[in-house]
Amino acid sequence: MTALPAILALGFFLGMRHATDPDHVVAVATIVSRHRRAGSAAAIGAAWGLGHTLTILIVGGGIILFGWVIPPRVGLSLELAVGVMLIVLGAANLRDLIRLFRHAPGAPHPEVHSHAHAHGDYVHTHPHGHTPERHPHEPERTPVSWLDRHLGGMTLYRLLRPLIVGIVHGLAGSAAVALLVLAAISEPRWALLYLVLFGAGTIVGMMIVTAAIALPFRYAGMRSGFFAARLRVAAGMVSLLFGTFLVYRIGIVQGLFSNAVLP
Repeated sequence: MTALPAILALGFFLGMRHATDPDHVVAVATIVSRHRRAGSAAAIGAAWGLGHTLTILIVGGGIILFGWVIPPRVGLSLELAVGVMLIVLGAANLRDLIRLFRHAPGAPHPEVHSHAHAHGDYVHTHPHGHTPERHPHEPERTPVSWLDRHLGGMTLYRLLRPLIVGIVHGLAGSAAVALLVLAAISEPRWALLYLVLFGAGTIVGMMIVTAAIALPFRYAGMRSGFFAARLRVAAGMVSLLFGTFLVYRIGIVQGLFSNAVLP
């Protein structure tokens, strides 16, 4: 029991380190790229960490208390879901790249030009003028306007996506974390406390990570909206490529798409 406090403290710091796993950072980067304030980015990190912690506690607690067994194929399928999610998040960010090329002017009129600009949290690009201000659509007529009008009053509305992303990540990694705890702590109540501290460390770690990621996007947005859009495109490309790599590794190399994995 003398080593138990050290093990519990280690759980918190391991949770902080867990937040920096590449698939976690890539996923939140695609979401944070739409925000320019460190406070908003940290809230996104907290929502991700909360979703991750909830599934770690539920699934990990079931393994510790009730002896749940996660079949290998189910475990790999949950990890595959992370890869698919990264592909979807990356593709969503890359829509900006399509808009940039679609609206790139060949010989722009001095009063009509195209550059990235924002309507609230929504950043996009299309030709418009400033002398006088001429815009092809009303500021509220953007792809997120319907959701903003109908759900804008919900304080957790903008945190829903990182929460869901965190839940998916938690499902994919909860079995491994719980089994690691069982190998070190045999007492169920202390094992559950370890999971709680691990989750708390993950929340704190992801808040720090997301706040740090937001800094270059904020700087780029202050310097040039066009460069900020390019950063979002880069984040989308990384997410898309990394998600594709995960799907290939899990489906082909680890055999999820074949009979190499036991049911």
